Amino acid sequence: MLRGAAAVGVAGAGVAVLAACGGSSSASTQSGPVTLGPTSDVPVGGGKVYRAQQVVVTQPSAGSFKAFSAVCTHAGCVVDGVTNGVITCPCHGSQFKSTDGSVAQGPAQTALPSIPVAVQNGKLVATLS
Repeated sequence: MLRGAAAVGVAGAGVAVLAACGGSSSASTQSGPVTLGPTSDVPVGGGKVYRAQQVVVTQPSAGSFKAFSAVCTHAGCVVDGVTNGVITCPCHGSQFKSTDGSVAQGPAQTALPSIPVAVQNGKLVATLS
């Protein structure tokens, strides 16, 4: 009987590890136009992750903004930053190009989905669906 309980405990621990691996994102309940913040928050050649909205915005060249889902297409983790033109996921090391969201390095095999973004009165406004 102890043997069965130990097996259940190990199986339960495996589930917890799997949940922690892909469970770092929580579904955003917002939809429609959402003001993210001032354009000055997004450096040229870099980006900013808006965790609450699950959006990452990049500025590949001055005045050109791109927005993508911040949820990694590999395991659902939220990406954690943009450096040297690459959006990085902390869970398994997937990297995406900041110019178009395409995969730069796996294990992800699918690009980050694009999100429409506009500049209104010096602020970034994303249209979430």
